[in-house]
Amino acid sequence: MKNIFGQFSIMVIIVVLIIGSNAVYTVDETEQVVVTQFGEPIGAPITASGLKFKIPFVQKVNRFEKRLLQWDGEPTLVNDLEKRYIWIDITARWRISDALKFLESMEGSLNNANEKLDKVVNAGTRDIVRKLNLAETVRNSNRLLDKQKNTKSLQTNNDVQKHGARIEEIEFGRDAMTRKILKNASVTLKPFGIELVDVLIKRINYRSDLRKDVYARMISEREQAAEEFRSEGLGEQAKIEGRTIKELNYIRSKAYKKVQKIKGEADAKAIKIYADAYNNDPQFYTFLKTLETYKKTINKDTVLILSTDSDYYHLLQGFKDSPLTE
Repeated sequence: MKNIFGQFSIMVIIVVLIIGSNAVYTVDETEQVVVTQFGEPIGAPITASGLKFKIPFVQKVNRFEKRLLQWDGEPTLVNDLEKRYIWIDITARWRISDALKFLESMEGSLNNANEKLDKVVNAGTRDIVRKLNLAETVRNSNRLLDKQKNTKSLQTNNDVQKHGARIEEIEFGRDAMTRKILKNASVTLKPFGIELVDVLIKRINYRSDLRKDVYARMISEREQAAEEFRSEGLGEQAKIEGRTIKELNYIRSKAYKKVQKIKGEADAKAIKIYADAYNNDPQFYTFLKTLETYKKTINKDTVLILSTDSDYYHLLQGFKDSPLTE
Protein backbone atom coordinates (compact mmCIF):
# COMPACT_ATOMS: atom_id res chain seq x y z
CA MET A 1 0.00 0.00 0.00
CA LYS A 2 2.83 2.32 0.89
CA ASN A 3 4.52 1.61 -2.46
CA ILE A 4 1.32 2.46 -4.34
CA PHE A 5 0.96 5.74 -2.36
CA GLY A 6 4.59 6.60 -2.99
CA GLN A 7 4.29 5.96 -6.71
CA PHE A 8 1.10 8.02 -6.85
CA SER A 9 2.82 10.88 -5.06
CA ILE A 10 5.70 10.82 -7.49
CA MET A 11 3.28 10.87 -10.43
CA VAL A 12 1.40 13.81 -8.91
CA ILE A 13 4.65 15.74 -8.45
CA ILE A 14 5.70 15.03 -12.02
CA VAL A 15 2.31 16.17 -13.32
CA VAL A 16 2.49 19.34 -11.21
CA LEU A 17 5.97 20.06 -12.50
CA ILE A 18 4.90 19.53 -16.08
CA ILE A 19 1.83 21.74 -15.67
CA GLY A 20 3.84 24.37 -13.78
CA SER A 21 6.59 24.47 -16.36
CA ASN A 22 3.99 24.88 -19.10
CA ALA A 23 2.22 27.68 -17.20
CA VAL A 24 5.35 29.83 -16.78
CA TYR A 25 7.48 31.46 -19.43
CA THR A 26 10.04 34.27 -19.64
CA VAL A 27 10.28 37.20 -22.02
CA ASP A 28 13.75 38.33 -23.00
CA GLU A 29 14.67 42.00 -23.46
CA THR A 30 15.32 41.42 -27.16
CA GLU A 31 11.91 39.92 -27.92
CA GLN A 32 8.19 40.51 -27.75
CA VAL A 33 5.48 37.92 -27.24
CA VAL A 34 1.94 37.32 -28.43
CA VAL A 35 -0.06 34.71 -26.55
CA THR A 36 -2.64 32.76 -28.57
CA GLN A 37 -5.37 30.42 -27.46
CA PHE A 38 -6.58 27.91 -30.05
CA GLY A 39 -4.89 30.07 -32.70
CA GLU A 40 -6.54 33.33 -31.61
CA PRO A 41 -4.50 36.13 -30.02
CA ILE A 42 -5.14 36.81 -26.34
CA GLY A 43 -4.61 40.40 -25.29
CA ALA A 44 -2.02 42.90 -26.49
CA PRO A 45 1.58 41.96 -27.35
CA ILE A 46 3.87 41.62 -24.33
CA THR A 47 6.99 43.76 -24.73
CA ALA A 48 8.18 43.99 -21.11
CA SER A 49 10.80 41.43 -20.14
CA GLY A 50 10.44 39.14 -17.12
CA LEU A 51 8.58 36.08 -15.83
CA LYS A 52 5.05 35.61 -17.23
CA PHE A 53 2.17 33.17 -16.75
CA LYS A 54 -0.32 31.51 -19.08
CA ILE A 55 -2.88 28.75 -19.11
CA PRO A 56 -0.91 25.51 -19.59
CA PHE A 57 -1.47 23.43 -22.72
CA VAL A 58 -4.18 25.81 -23.91
CA GLN A 59 -2.30 28.99 -24.59
CA LYS A 60 0.75 29.23 -26.86
CA VAL A 61 3.64 31.71 -26.71
CA ASN A 62 4.67 33.28 -30.04
CA ARG A 63 8.01 35.08 -29.84
CA PHE A 64 9.16 37.91 -32.16
CA GLU A 65 12.31 40.02 -32.39
CA LYS A 66 12.31 43.55 -31.01
CA ARG A 67 15.72 44.34 -32.53
CA LEU A 68 16.41 45.69 -35.99
CA LEU A 69 16.36 43.14 -38.78
CA GLN A 70 18.28 43.22 -42.07
CA TRP A 71 16.73 42.85 -45.49
CA ASP A 72 18.87 42.39 -48.62
CA GLY A 73 17.02 42.50 -51.88
CA GLU A 74 18.07 40.92 -55.14
CA PRO A 75 19.52 43.27 -57.79
CA THR A 76 16.66 44.67 -59.86
CA LEU A 77 16.84 45.65 -63.53
CA VAL A 78 15.09 49.01 -63.94
CA ASN A 79 14.78 51.42 -66.86
CA ASP A 80 15.18 55.12 -66.10
CA LEU A 81 13.44 58.14 -67.62
CA GLU A 82 15.66 57.92 -70.71
CA LYS A 83 14.77 54.23 -71.17
CA ARG A 84 18.25 53.05 -70.22
CA TYR A 85 18.43 49.90 -68.10
CA ILE A 86 20.42 49.79 -64.87
CA TRP A 87 20.82 47.24 -62.09
CA ILE A 88 19.97 48.55 -58.59
CA ASP A 89 20.91 46.61 -55.46
CA ILE A 90 19.09 47.80 -52.32
CA THR A 91 19.25 46.88 -48.66
CA ALA A 92 17.06 47.98 -45.76
CA ARG A 93 16.64 47.70 -42.00
CA TRP A 94 13.29 47.05 -40.43
CA ARG A 95 11.63 45.99 -37.18
CA ILE A 96 8.40 44.37 -36.06
CA SER A 97 6.49 47.39 -34.77
CA ASP A 98 3.23 45.57 -34.01
CA ALA A 99 3.64 41.89 -33.19
CA LEU A 100 -0.11 41.24 -33.26
CA LYS A 101 -0.54 42.62 -36.79
CA PHE A 102 2.64 40.82 -37.86
CA LEU A 103 1.29 37.52 -36.56
CA GLU A 104 -2.08 37.96 -38.28
CA SER A 105 -0.74 39.20 -41.64
CA MET A 106 2.61 37.42 -41.98
CA GLU A 107 1.68 34.35 -39.88
CA GLY A 108 4.64 35.30 -37.72
CA SER A 109 7.08 34.20 -40.43
CA LEU A 110 10.22 36.17 -41.23
CA ASN A 111 10.34 34.52 -44.63
CA ASN A 112 6.90 35.90 -45.43
CA ALA A 113 8.04 39.31 -44.22
CA ASN A 114 11.13 39.24 -46.45
CA GLU A 115 8.99 38.28 -49.44
CA LYS A 116 6.67 41.20 -48.70
CA LEU A 117 9.67 43.53 -48.47
CA ASP A 118 10.92 42.19 -51.80
CA LYS A 119 7.65 43.12 -53.47
CA VAL A 120 7.06 46.49 -51.80
CA VAL A 121 10.60 47.95 -51.81
CA ASN A 122 11.53 46.71 -55.28
CA ALA A 123 8.24 47.92 -56.73
CA GLY A 124 8.68 51.32 -55.06
CA THR A 125 12.21 51.55 -56.42
CA ARG A 126 11.08 50.80 -59.97
CA ASP A 127 8.28 53.37 -59.78
CA ILE A 128 10.65 56.16 -58.70
CA VAL A 129 13.65 55.31 -60.90
CA ARG A 130 11.44 55.27 -64.01
CA LYS A 131 10.67 58.95 -63.40
CA LEU A 132 14.32 60.01 -63.07
CA ASN A 133 17.26 60.29 -65.43
CA LEU A 134 20.54 58.54 -64.77
CA ALA A 135 22.26 61.56 -63.17
CA GLU A 136 19.47 61.83 -60.57
CA THR A 137 19.97 58.18 -59.66
CA VAL A 138 23.76 58.32 -59.43
CA ARG A 139 24.58 61.74 -57.96
CA ASN A 140 23.61 63.42 -54.70
CA SER A 141 24.44 67.08 -55.36
CA ASN A 142 25.21 69.77 -57.95
CA ARG A 143 28.61 70.52 -56.40
CA LEU A 144 30.51 70.46 -59.70
CA LEU A 145 27.82 72.48 -61.44
CA ASP A 146 27.77 75.07 -58.64
CA LYS A 147 31.54 75.29 -58.97
CA GLN A 148 31.16 75.93 -62.67
CA LYS A 149 28.55 78.67 -62.12
CA ASN A 150 30.76 80.42 -59.60
CA THR A 151 33.76 80.41 -61.97
CA LYS A 152 34.02 83.68 -63.89
CA SER A 153 37.13 82.85 -65.91
CA LEU A 154 36.92 83.12 -69.69
CA GLN A 155 39.30 80.20 -69.97
CA THR A 156 36.75 77.99 -68.18
CA ASN A 157 34.06 78.83 -70.73
CA ASN A 158 36.46 77.98 -73.56
CA ASP A 159 37.30 74.67 -71.89
CA VAL A 160 33.60 73.80 -71.62
CA GLN A 161 33.15 74.44 -75.32
CA LYS A 162 36.29 72.47 -76.14
CA HIS A 163 35.17 69.37 -74.28
CA GLY A 164 31.58 69.68 -75.49
CA ALA A 165 30.25 68.33 -72.16
CA ARG A 166 27.86 69.89 -69.73
CA ILE A 167 27.33 68.66 -66.20
CA GLU A 168 23.67 67.76 -65.77
CA GLU A 169 21.82 69.61 -63.05
CA ILE A 170 19.87 67.38 -60.67
CA GLU A 171 16.78 68.28 -58.68
CA PHE A 172 16.25 65.01 -56.84
CA GLY A 173 19.42 62.97 -56.30
CA ARG A 174 20.13 59.55 -54.82
CA ASP A 175 19.57 60.54 -51.18
CA ALA A 176 16.19 62.07 -51.96
CA MET A 177 15.34 58.98 -54.02
CA THR A 178 16.06 56.60 -51.12
CA ARG A 179 14.04 58.83 -48.75
CA LYS A 180 11.13 58.68 -51.19
CA ILE A 181 11.37 54.89 -51.42
CA LEU A 182 11.46 54.70 -47.62
CA LYS A 183 8.42 56.96 -47.24
CA ASN A 184 6.26 55.14 -49.78
CA ALA A 185 7.23 51.65 -48.63
CA SER A 186 6.69 52.53 -44.95
CA VAL A 187 3.09 53.48 -45.62
CA THR A 188 2.48 50.18 -47.46
CA LEU A 189 4.16 48.01 -44.81
CA LYS A 190 2.63 49.61 -41.72
CA PRO A 191 -0.64 47.56 -41.82
CA PHE A 192 1.50 44.41 -41.67
CA GLY A 193 3.13 45.43 -38.38
CA ILE A 194 6.42 46.21 -40.15
CA GLU A 195 8.31 49.45 -39.59
CA LEU A 196 10.85 50.25 -42.28
CA VAL A 197 13.71 52.13 -40.58
CA ASP A 198 15.93 53.03 -43.52
CA VAL A 199 16.73 52.14 -47.12
CA LEU A 200 20.17 52.18 -48.69
CA ILE A 201 21.28 51.73 -52.29
CA LYS A 202 24.28 49.41 -52.08
CA ARG A 203 25.26 49.48 -55.72
CA ILE A 204 24.17 50.75 -59.11
CA ASN A 205 25.51 48.83 -62.07
CA TYR A 206 25.04 49.46 -65.73
CA ARG A 207 24.23 47.08 -68.52
CA SER A 208 27.15 46.39 -70.81
CA ASP A 209 25.65 48.44 -73.67
CA LEU A 210 25.25 51.45 -71.35
CA ARG A 211 28.47 51.16 -69.37
CA LYS A 212 30.76 52.70 -72.02
CA ASP A 213 28.46 55.68 -72.48
CA VAL A 214 28.26 56.26 -68.72
CA TYR A 215 32.01 56.01 -68.24
CA ALA A 216 32.61 58.42 -71.14
CA ARG A 217 30.22 60.92 -69.56
CA MET A 218 31.88 60.56 -66.16
CA ILE A 219 35.33 61.10 -67.69
CA SER A 220 34.11 64.14 -69.61
CA GLU A 221 32.58 65.69 -66.50
CA ARG A 222 35.71 65.11 -64.47
CA GLU A 223 37.89 66.58 -67.22
CA GLN A 224 35.66 69.62 -67.31
CA ALA A 225 35.88 69.98 -63.54
CA ALA A 226 39.66 69.62 -63.71
CA GLU A 227 39.87 72.37 -66.33
CA GLU A 228 37.77 74.62 -64.11
CA PHE A 229 40.08 74.01 -61.18
CA ARG A 230 43.12 74.71 -63.38
CA SER A 231 41.51 77.91 -64.59
CA GLU A 232 40.88 79.02 -61.03
CA GLY A 233 44.49 78.16 -60.21
CA LEU A 234 45.75 80.29 -63.10
CA GLY A 235 43.56 83.15 -61.95
CA GLU A 236 44.93 82.92 -58.43
CA GLN A 237 48.46 82.71 -59.86
CA ALA A 238 47.89 85.94 -61.81
CA LYS A 239 46.57 87.67 -58.70
CA ILE A 240 49.56 86.56 -56.63
CA GLU A 241 52.04 87.60 -59.32
CA GLY A 242 50.31 90.99 -59.64
CA ARG A 243 50.50 91.55 -55.89
CA THR A 244 54.15 90.46 -55.89
CA ILE A 245 55.09 92.87 -58.70
CA LYS A 246 53.22 95.68 -56.98
CA GLU A 247 54.98 95.02 -53.68
CA LEU A 248 58.36 94.73 -55.46
CA ASN A 249 57.86 98.07 -57.22
CA TYR A 250 56.89 99.65 -53.93
CA ILE A 251 60.03 98.30 -52.24
CA ARG A 252 62.22 99.48 -55.14
CA SER A 253 60.60 102.91 -55.04
CA LYS A 254 61.27 103.26 -51.33
CA ALA A 255 64.87 102.04 -51.80
CA TYR A 256 65.47 104.48 -54.68
CA LYS A 257 64.08 107.34 -52.63
CA LYS A 258 66.32 106.42 -49.74
CA VAL A 259 69.40 106.13 -52.02
CA GLN A 260 68.74 109.53 -53.58
CA LYS A 261 68.35 111.05 -50.15
CA ILE A 262 71.67 109.58 -48.96
CA LYS A 263 73.44 110.72 -52.15
CA GLY A 264 72.03 114.22 -51.76
CA GLU A 265 73.13 114.42 -48.18
CA ALA A 266 76.61 113.16 -49.17
CA ASP A 267 76.89 115.69 -52.03
CA ALA A 268 75.84 118.51 -49.72
CA LYS A 269 78.40 117.43 -47.16
CA ALA A 270 81.14 117.24 -49.83
CA ILE A 271 80.26 120.69 -51.15
CA LYS A 272 80.42 122.07 -47.63
CA ILE A 273 83.85 120.51 -47.10
CA TYR A 274 85.09 121.99 -50.41
CA ALA A 275 83.70 125.40 -49.50
CA ASP A 276 85.30 125.33 -46.06
CA ALA A 277 88.65 124.32 -47.57
CA TYR A 278 88.48 127.12 -50.15
CA ASN A 279 87.59 129.71 -47.56
CA ASN A 280 90.45 128.65 -45.29
CA ASP A 281 93.20 128.78 -48.01
CA PRO A 282 92.13 129.62 -51.57
CA GLN A 283 95.63 129.18 -53.05
CA PHE A 284 96.09 125.76 -51.49
CA TYR A 285 92.64 124.75 -52.67
CA THR A 286 93.54 125.87 -56.21
CA PHE A 287 96.75 123.89 -55.98
CA LEU A 288 94.89 120.72 -54.90
CA LYS A 289 92.33 121.07 -57.65
CA THR A 290 95.13 121.54 -60.14
CA LEU A 291 96.76 118.32 -58.98
CA GLU A 292 93.44 116.54 -59.39
CA THR A 293 93.22 117.95 -62.91
CA TYR A 294 96.73 116.72 -63.71
CA LYS A 295 95.89 113.32 -62.37
CA LYS A 296 92.76 113.02 -64.49
CA THR A 297 94.15 114.48 -67.74
CA ILE A 298 97.87 113.81 -67.91
CA ASN A 299 99.82 110.56 -68.04
CA LYS A 300 103.21 109.55 -69.46
CA ASP A 301 101.84 109.31 -73.01
CA THR A 302 100.00 112.63 -72.94
CA VAL A 303 101.00 115.28 -75.53
CA LEU A 304 99.87 118.82 -74.73
CA ILE A 305 99.85 121.72 -77.18
CA LEU A 306 99.42 124.94 -75.25
CA SER A 307 99.74 128.63 -76.07
CA THR A 308 102.04 130.84 -73.98
CA ASP A 309 99.08 132.81 -72.65
CA SER A 310 97.25 129.68 -71.39
CA ASP A 311 96.60 129.53 -67.67
CA TYR A 312 97.34 125.87 -67.76
CA TYR A 313 100.76 126.68 -69.37
CA HIS A 314 101.57 129.21 -66.67
CA LEU A 315 100.60 126.71 -64.00
CA LEU A 316 102.85 124.08 -65.53
CA GLN A 317 105.65 126.62 -66.00
CA GLY A 318 105.23 127.81 -62.45
CA PHE A 319 105.31 124.27 -61.21
CA LYS A 320 108.53 123.67 -63.21
CA ASP A 321 110.26 126.69 -61.63
CA SER A 322 108.91 125.76 -58.19
CA PRO A 323 111.41 124.69 -55.53
CA LEU A 324 109.47 121.39 -55.35
CA THR A 325 110.99 120.35 -58.71
CA GLU A 326 114.58 121.03 -57.78
